[in-house]
Amino acid sequence: MSKHVILLGAPGVGKGTLGQQVVKRAGLAYVSTGDMLRAEVAAKTELGNKIASILAAGELVSDDLVNELIKKAISKPEAQKGFMIDGYPRTLYQAKSLEAMPQGKIDVVFNIELPAEEIVRRISSRRSCPKCKAVYNLIYSPPNKEGICDRCGAQLVTRADDNPDTIRNRIAVYEKNTKPLVEYYEKKGLLVRIDSSGNDNEPKIRDMLAIIGK
Repeated sequence: MSKHVILLGAPGVGKGTLGQQVVKRAGLAYVSTGDMLRAEVAAKTELGNKIASILAAGELVSDDLVNELIKKAISKPEAQKGFMIDGYPRTLYQAKSLEAMPQGKIDVVFNIELPAEEIVRRISSRRSCPKCKAVYNLIYSPPNKEGICDRCGAQLVTRADDNPDTIRNRIAVYEKNTKPLVEYYEKKGLLVRIDSSGNDNEPKIRDMLAIIGK
């Protein structure tokens, strides 16, 4: 039986890492709104061109456009065995729009949680290579030589949006926007909270697989 899963979590909680491992082992399609937006723009489809012009104008992609992308993604053959959506829904309107789609019945919503200050510590420890785009973390995956990219030898930098104050603001905005969603799915009995603390992801992955019956 196919499983339809949603992955929620603030930036830096490690939801992408957990999600990728779970879908790989469970045989689910991984549906990422960010990946889909970039793919549509790169493919220069009619929808992609529309998205590109919106982004070029510095505007946000509308709920209806994102809904259209999701509907397209979960209707693909590879999603018929089940899927996990990362980065959607972001609003109650999107959540209700998803439920109205032919393939939109959701079985479980994982809310990946981590204390705010731990998120700040993780993200502010990121270092990026401006040349080859490699990303390191001083806590979990530091470069072999401090401040230098292993791949190309360039000087590593801290991205402007990886400073603690910016991160705290992003967390506050995320929590404000997502709180109604968390409450919505909790009332439906679909929400499962996953504590993302600690470096060992294996127990968390096993728990998530057990919950979705894989």
